[in-house]
Amino acid sequence: MKITDVRVRLIKKDDSKLKAVASVTFDDCFVVHDIKVIDGSEGPFIAMPSRKTNEGEYKDIAHPIRQDMRDELIRAILSVYAEELRREE
Repeated sequence: MKITDVRVRLIKKDDSKLKAVASVTFDDCFVVHDIKVIDGSEGPFIAMPSRKTNEGEYKDIAHPIRQDMRDELIRAILSVYAEELRREE
């Protein structure tokens, strides 16, 4: 499965750790929306789309199973995120 498109929408709230929301298309036929880019203590990271359970915890709705796919997804999203930040400057 190949990542064929990544779109990132910057969030412009200075007081929020949420910095962007991404949509990623795979093989030009499947898309995952609402992947969050969050400003962490060690730099930006991604959080997969999730929902809150009745117990109050969050569970991912969609996520990579293999580490190599997770790494590729992180690189792709954070690369486009960095491009969007440069474009904003």
